Amino acid sequence: MEAYPVTSWKRWPVILRDYATTHPATTLGFGIGLLGVIILLGQSLLQIVVGEAPLGVRNALIGGTAGFAATALGAVPALALRGIPQKLEDSLLGMAAGMMLAASAFSLILPGIEAGTGITGSKTLGAVVVAVGMGIGVLLMLGLEGFTPHVHEGTGPIGPGTERYSRVWLFVFAVALHNLPEGMAIGVGFAENDLSVGIPLTTAIALQDMPEGLAVALALRTAGFSSFKAVLAGAASGLLEPFGALLGVGLSSGLALAYPTGLGLAAGAMIFVVSHEVIPETHRNGHQTPATLGLMAGFALMMLLDTTLG
Repeated sequence: MEAYPVTSWKRWPVILRDYATTHPATTLGFGIGLLGVIILLGQSLLQIVVGEAPLGVRNALIGGTAGFAATALGAVPALALRGIPQKLEDSLLGMAAGMMLAASAFSLILPGIEAGTGITGSKTLGAVVVAVGMGIGVLLMLGLEGFTPHVHEGTGPIGPGTERYSRVWLFVFAVALHNLPEGMAIGVGFAENDLSVGIPLTTAIALQDMPEGLAVALALRTAGFSSFKAVLAGAASGLLEPFGALLGVGLSSGLALAYPTGLGLAAGAMIFVVSHEVIPETHRNGHQTPATLGLMAGFALMMLLDTTLG
């Protein structure tokens, strides 16, 4: 695969400054989202300093690692396959989107509203707290998407410094970006050490990670990578999940309102990814109906998992 000309790392501050200047709205949104994350993390660090370490850190790390393992497992069939029917791939990704939407609703938003209501004494204020968290999550993802070099099939390279990387690696970065909010959701789910939230959420995310890992590996095989390198890169795209899990548990383990806010943040980030990336990808090949049926099946499966395991 042809690589773009390499830009010196010393040029990155200039590249980022120029990008921020030409994309003020993205920069402002990213700044607001990043400020929200810093405040939540600061609360958690304060709790650690006074001797109240975040709950569920070990479980969050295990859950994030399970998501990474599922991504890697999903990529393994690419050792023998060079591709699968596009309709089947779109259906599987649609199912993954449905599971992410259901996980956002049943395992993040509803528990967040319940926790917020218990803290504020008002259902309305509880919902407002979660909505604020969702807004922070969306702004954070908008900023990460704008400032991280990656590529989408329909739009081409996006972000500063895209000339440093081959188109294939920009695609891998795009999928890795998807996995960050999923890892954050796992971490937030275990922040209160509540297994009834963390286990079904982790199960759903791990299941939907498999078709994502396969999609990355098959795309790399199509681009001319060897089967081993394609599978390795597909697995690597899930490495952000354990990191995201630690970030998520840290975001939600500070002061009382940090937990429902963190649940809302993870939900907002996941819904953004589904609407902005996954659904458009499943619809661009003319397979809207199979993809939508897959989404409905994934939503129903996650609803059953949440009811059974929660």
